[in-house]
Amino acid sequence: MSPSRSILLVGEGNFSFSSSVCKLDSESGSNITATCLQRQEEALRHDGAAANIQTIEDSGGSVLFEVDCTKLGECAFLKGRVFDRVVFNFPHCGRKSGVKKNRELLKNFFLSCVEVLAEDGEVHVSLCNGQGGTPADQPKREWHNSWQVSAMAAEAHLILSAVRHFESDNLPSYKSTGYRSQDKGFHVGKALLHVFSRSAPFTPVQIVQMEEVVEGEMVHYNIPAELSDYVSRGFLSSDSIHPVKLVQDFLLEGLGVHWPVSMKRDPFPHLISAKQLQTCCHDLDNLQYYWIHLLQKELTSQAQEDDAVFSNIKATSPPTKADRVRSKGTESLQPVCCHDFNLEVEGGLYLLRPSLLPQLEELLINKDISGNAEPQEEIDQSSEVEGSEAEEACDRCNGSSSLLFGISGVVFRSVPISLWALPAFHEILLTGVFPLENEPVKLIGHELEALLSPYGVSIVTEEKSLHLVAQPMGLIGKVFASNTADGNNHVTVSASLNLDLLAVLLFSLPDWRLLWSHDPRFLKQFSLRPPPGTPFQPFSLYPESFSFDISFWTGPAWEEKMFHAIAREASCGTVEQVKLIDTFSHPDLSQTSYCYRLTYHSHTHALSHTQALTFHKELEVLLSSRMQVTVR
Repeated sequence: MSPSRSILLVGEGNFSFSSSVCKLDSESGSNITATCLQRQEEALRHDGAAANIQTIEDSGGSVLFEVDCTKLGECAFLKGRVFDRVVFNFPHCGRKSGVKKNRELLKNFFLSCVEVLAEDGEVHVSLCNGQGGTPADQPKREWHNSWQVSAMAAEAHLILSAVRHFESDNLPSYKSTGYRSQDKGFHVGKALLHVFSRSAPFTPVQIVQMEEVVEGEMVHYNIPAELSDYVSRGFLSSDSIHPVKLVQDFLLEGLGVHWPVSMKRDPFPHLISAKQLQTCCHDLDNLQYYWIHLLQKELTSQAQEDDAVFSNIKATSPPTKADRVRSKGTESLQPVCCHDFNLEVEGGLYLLRPSLLPQLEELLINKDISGNAEPQEEIDQSSEVEGSEAEEACDRCNGSSSLLFGISGVVFRSVPISLWALPAFHEILLTGVFPLENEPVKLIGHELEALLSPYGVSIVTEEKSLHLVAQPMGLIGKVFASNTADGNNHVTVSASLNLDLLAVLLFSLPDWRLLWSHDPRFLKQFSLRPPPGTPFQPFSLYPESFSFDISFWTGPAWEEKMFHAIAREASCGTVEQVKLIDTFSHPDLSQTSYCYRLTYHSHTHALSHTQALTFHKELEVLLSSRMQVTVR
């Protein structure tokens, strides 16, 4: 056991474990507090208990009797104290108690111990092989026949951080006792030590109000609630160590061997107009667009003073009427996120960008790559192009270009909930002009395949484009020719890649949602900028999933797309899968009944059955209030 400032041991029998810890940590300065449930005279009947208690006290530790480990907050001696470690070895209700009673014991212990646990403290629970119910148990018991230790800890917002063998050999004076309330030991030969730590709290949904310049006009709007945690995260900033930035740097370095890469770093608005979208992105599904109604739009020419696009993001309370109604030069608009619009007739509408292609094409048309800006503002540090060399290379973009020009940022897709459906992800978009005779689509595809094939990425030919695919997520990027340039001798070729899915592949992440975690333990693993292929070590082991069904009557205005959006919002992003179980249309009424099964699962937070059920109840409330459904 490693040194610690203060250690609380609960449920001791003969105090041999506490005595052993005192002997091992005699020079570490650890402060030991050993407790047991029994009265002092009963505890002293255990073989060796008196000597062990004396050893603890001689080492400066404390021994307490009649301490209920499920009510630690009520112990007068422990009030006001916090411990770096709380230890419970081989918990048991006594006699021939079943798994349900022992689960309840564990849950109540965890709920109690967090009252005396330091913020960065650990909880150590040792169990006999098979009791925990995790894959670390060999052989593993059936879930219903185990103590479900990780699920019980989640009830107290604790996550399972590590599992290792219980090293009884390092504690020569330790003798387990209390098996079935007798002076007999437990089978500790293959016992496991489970280490728990506090989970980060769930990020509450908030209203994020955006202020951006779009096509020369200042616009104000709200980000849809389910996307509030996907904006203003700065994962691609120049000093970022986030894995999506590491993947981007890896790609730019690999491609830079063949073509210098110039990355535009200026911020671009998340919002684009339908008119901008109509010029490109013809292969995108317009059912996946996040249409936005503006809060207000500035009609003055003030917003056109500067060509640079900027954004100012702020979390605020819902806008009041006074916020929405402005003086001269503005028009008031309703704060609505729209899910169903006809692109052909709604030309004045706005949407969250589903791709960076409209903004990249606008930059190319405006010749923003001609080197007018300072090199440090124009070129990413990972680029191979600098100064006059960048300007000279950019001037050749209308001819035989040796330059790839690119941008990267978050894009948004209103997609149904499934394992690999990302409502927001970081896209990198690279483009260049190449001679047709060089078959540039195949050329760039070949280089990307060479970089990414070691991580399971393969190339599939689709008509005039190449798709980059990997299992189990499917499509992660594509290379395509957008148009011909300089007569018929050259062609503009672009490559679009999903950096989030590539980060999952290159660092072996179990879930893409980890990329958006606020838990500092996630980024800590990337502080030394590990190379691709370095496997991520989960900080939450064996998280449990929970499934609940929901059924309701709908009217003719039912829209499944909005149902998925509300499910994401109500669950704080913990819904992993949604499956339609059954439908029934009433023959007389204009109503249809739907039954869905939702699976809640989180690799980033302690998700308990209680918390998942709370999310599910919130979903019922939001569906009733927003979609006027009748929950059955």
